Amino acid sequence: MKVFYGNYKLGIVGGGQLGRMLIQSAIDLNIDVHVLDPAPDAPCQAIAHQFTRGSLTDFDTVYQFGKACDLVTIEIENVNTEALKRLRDEGVTVYPQPEIIELVQDKVVQKRFYKEHNIPTSPFYEVANRQEVLNHADFIPMVNKLAREGYDGRGVQLIRKPEELSMAFDKPGLIEKLIDFDREISVIVARNAKGEIASFPAVELSFHPTANLVEFLFAPADISEKIATEAKRIAEDVINKLNMTGLLAVEMFVTKQGEVLVNEIAPRPHNSGHQSIEANMTSQYEQHLRAILNMPLGSTKALIPSAMVNLLGEEGYSGEVRCDGIEEVLRTEGVHIHLYGKKETKPFRKMGHVTITDPDPEQLKIKARFVKDTLKIKSND
Repeated sequence: MKVFYGNYKLGIVGGGQLGRMLIQSAIDLNIDVHVLDPAPDAPCQAIAHQFTRGSLTDFDTVYQFGKACDLVTIEIENVNTEALKRLRDEGVTVYPQPEIIELVQDKVVQKRFYKEHNIPTSPFYEVANRQEVLNHADFIPMVNKLAREGYDGRGVQLIRKPEELSMAFDKPGLIEKLIDFDREISVIVARNAKGEIASFPAVELSFHPTANLVEFLFAPADISEKIATEAKRIAEDVINKLNMTGLLAVEMFVTKQGEVLVNEIAPRPHNSGHQSIEANMTSQYEQHLRAILNMPLGSTKALIPSAMVNLLGEEGYSGEVRCDGIEEVLRTEGVHIHLYGKKETKPFRKMGHVTITDPDPEQLKIKARFVKDTLKIKSND
């Protein structure tokens, strides 16, 4: 095919760790990857075929970058969608579609979409400012989310009692009913332009208590077959109703009554799919490429039970990176370390992840805890 043996250029808007792992899959398909990112030392910088430094939100920068590409995709949602629309109008293939990126950029618009399309989600109200949150004091316990610019745990405020209402954001957003859930899961689903769909088995997420970032991931999720089937159905329903081409992560709550509710979506490779590199027939990164190139989708079958530990910068450390405990971790069977090439650490910054595989789910949990307790990202300062 011309894609693999011609001068085919894939552009990635965003040069973080997701783009880095996407490049690693693109190399296998002989695809030239061009990357745009504002950071001179972005994780993609050293391995992209061509790296352009520039703003992801500036129209001219994104437009000029994309003009040199055959296909443009994203690894972060905070991008200039008007530039992506212009590129598409001028013949550049853009996946996921810019309109879907716009929907995900605004959490209020995202929740409206769920409601309008009968996708199960938690009850919510739209709010314009802090006063409107205060007007809904009877909605406590609740979660206040900024409409825009919230990611990686930012822009989310839990309000469990009236005294915490003062912490509400004084900006447009929404309040959601705080769900007393049994567990949080994620299903990653892919869809190509032909409409073919393939879903990865649901994974279970455990979040850091203060950073609101995924700390552990276990695959497969410890849920019943009935709940797994419902989660798969919902994820596929969402991507179909979006009419989306690409990879979509659908994060969901499983309530104590067994109901499955959509929390948020991300139209790109996702933290909840990292383990697929080692543990599934096809990784989420290869699957994303297959989807946006309109190729047959790969098998999502799990090869072995797996866990993923996010490597976050330790509290109290900022500066040049130092990894403690790496030799002890590497002596453990089934451990694979992914470092993202970030030269500077700071508290809770995503610096890498570790995949652990083991046929015994109990041993898997023991090894995951050992990795979490042993491998620490600190600084030389």
